[in-house]
Amino acid sequence: MSPSEAAPSSQIGYLYASHHSWLQSLLRRRLGDAADAADLAHDAFVRLIEKPRQFDSNEGARNYLSTVAKGLCIDLWRRREIERAWLDALAAQPAAVAPSPEHQTIIFQTLCQIDAMLQSLSAKMARAFALAMIHGMTDQQIAQELSMSDRMVRKYMAKAMLHCLEFDAAHGLHTTA
Repeated sequence: MSPSEAAPSSQIGYLYASHHSWLQSLLRRRLGDAADAADLAHDAFVRLIEKPRQFDSNEGARNYLSTVAKGLCIDLWRRREIERAWLDALAAQPAAVAPSPEHQTIIFQTLCQIDAMLQSLSAKMARAFALAMIHGMTDQQIAQELSMSDRMVRKYMAKAMLHCLEFDAAHGLHTTA
């Protein structure tokens, strides 16, 4: 029986045995850190378990794992960038007004969720949404800034808000106070 004919769990076991070391080496070269490489290699196989796939060849499996690994690296770098910005903002706060460690964690997780939502929008839509929500700009100001019509800004805002609601519902992010 070939690996593609095997049961899903045995196929994943075969893929893990055949490609885990290769993937971890690839990630170690890309990241320069063995611990991060091990974590992301693990996460790549978790994604494969969550959404099993059939591969026609070892090359197909490696191409898929490489693509997943690239996305995981981007997510890691983005998360670290957010974390650095958050820590810089915290360091600039007087100790008397700094949030508790629990609140710091909640705020950081919320920032990562907002980033994930914005990353899933088109670049112009995300920019328009950020200009309105973060910078408080009006539709007219955003239209001028992005060289588009007021009507297009309103359309982007409606789509972005709908997308955020759908993202929130799909990922179970909404919590009540």
